[in-house]
Amino acid sequence: MSRRSVFGAAGGGALAGMVTACGGDEGDDAGSGGEQATDTPLITTGEVPVGEGTIISEHEVVVTQPEEGVFRAFSTVCTHQGCDVDEVSGGEIHCPCHGSRFSIEDGAPVEGPADAPLEELEVRVDGDDIVLA
Repeated sequence: MSRRSVFGAAGGGALAGMVTACGGDEGDDAGSGGEQATDTPLITTGEVPVGEGTIISEHEVVVTQPEEGVFRAFSTVCTHQGCDVDEVSGGEIHCPCHGSRFSIEDGAPVEGPADAPLEELEVRVDGDDIVLA
């Protein structure tokens, strides 16, 4: 999922404007384009540790399991300056650019400079697969 489609799917407006204001369009992969298809398998349930998460770079998604059997998904695009988050540990999603950290439960910032949550994406479990809904 491209950064452009994540913000377009979000209804655009405030979040996209905030990221653009911070310089978030730099490094946008203009050639990738296209919307993410629904029912796209992202990862299996067994690949997402309880209390942690897994980054799926090719889909620009981080899937978390804050508690057993509960799965959430967020855009990998940091709401501060549009860098991609690169790690999930200690129950937080980490951005390497300026140190922002986000909750694996709801994507809310737990440490700045980001002050907006990661964009949440709808997922569901289909057998052992976690898919975009």
